[in-house]
Amino acid sequence: MRKINNALAVVMVLIFCGISGYAQNNNTSSPYSRFGLGDLNPYGYGRSAAMGGAILGSRHAVQINSANPASYTANDSLSFIFDFGIDGTFSNYKSDNASRRTNDINFRYFSLSFPVTKWMGAGFGLQPFSDMGYDVGFSTIDSISGIGNTTQHYFGAGSTSKAYFGASIRPFKGLSIGANLNYIFGRLSKNTVFQFADAASFSYSKTEGIRLRDFTLTYGLQYDMQLKKNRYLTLGVTFERQSDFTILYQSLALVGGTDTILGSSEAKQIMKMPSTYGVGLSYNQVNKLEINADYYHAGWSKSSFPGKINEMVTDQDRFSAGFEYIPDAASIRSYVKRVKYRAGAHYENSYLMLNNQQINETGVSFGLGLPLPKSKSTANFAIEVGKRGTTKYDLVKNNYAKVSLYLNFYDYWFIKRKFD
Repeated sequence: MRKINNALAVVMVLIFCGISGYAQNNNTSSPYSRFGLGDLNPYGYGRSAAMGGAILGSRHAVQINSANPASYTANDSLSFIFDFGIDGTFSNYKSDNASRRTNDINFRYFSLSFPVTKWMGAGFGLQPFSDMGYDVGFSTIDSISGIGNTTQHYFGAGSTSKAYFGASIRPFKGLSIGANLNYIFGRLSKNTVFQFADAASFSYSKTEGIRLRDFTLTYGLQYDMQLKKNRYLTLGVTFERQSDFTILYQSLALVGGTDTILGSSEAKQIMKMPSTYGVGLSYNQVNKLEINADYYHAGWSKSSFPGKINEMVTDQDRFSAGFEYIPDAASIRSYVKRVKYRAGAHYENSYLMLNNQQINETGVSFGLGLPLPKSKSTANFAIEVGKRGTTKYDLVKNNYAKVSLYLNFYDYWFIKRKFD
């Protein structure tokens, strides 16, 4: 049976990698991804997707929590855990005078976690950091006499990813501290085209290319207090300091009619990545109930894109909460009683400030953790529905539904088997 499970895991990895190779071409269709670094991805994956994304205080023996590196010491001392997944987002964008529907299917992440000693754990993985994919066009009346209508077209694409390696230690009972070394990389392209109705007039197009490639550090802490037998209350904290981040920037402009190209070759510049902090609280009744609540803040208002403060970017705040309930984790007769039932909600003030309005998002989620036969592995399924933005103030409202599937494979580490 173990050989069958391992073979199935390999097949599923190959399938997911094939899907991800296709999916990375269409990560988002949001018009809001035009600004800053695009649409930022949340810090929580796996089981937390069905729990509103709340995970900073969570410590789990057989699930990975890469959002707080202090959690690696919580994994079983003989465990090897591999986690990966995809999601599909179905969106309806609506403004005062138009609407459209889009579908995006994406590889989300993969991560691994394993013990080093009884008091030290480690993990590494790859996950998306931001996505850009917009195509916006409209016409306006130009104020210059004799020119008339001007067509403006804005389109962009690209994605950035975060590879990380982290470790945590438990200096004494109840306290764990850790850090993730993150390498953020990727390419973003922004394009602007102005076309005048009069063919004799010139057109203007501009392309901005940004390549990210630098390191950041995420620090984490968790303090675990035992309330009663198998009942714990855990405080989790994460922090990243503001840092100078290396990018390669290029700007090219083409003036039609004169065939003039303005710009320069790709050059190194420095942008400021924001300081962030998060605080999470988790109540855990082992193999029965877990309740999580998070607050996360990122100081994007002090960042630069590139080299100067972007007036359309402000601080990001996110509130999330969720729970997991297991009727009977040890049930032999009933599979339904071993299923993990999850639900949650989140509210976020995003890092975008457009038309003097901060773009906010609300969502609710629910899902299941389905145990795989004769193992501690789990298929984590989640559905999230929500809305982002508004049709007021000449903005766009996005009603969305997201379906996620994350596979969590558990195996034993450094065990010599006499029989298979």
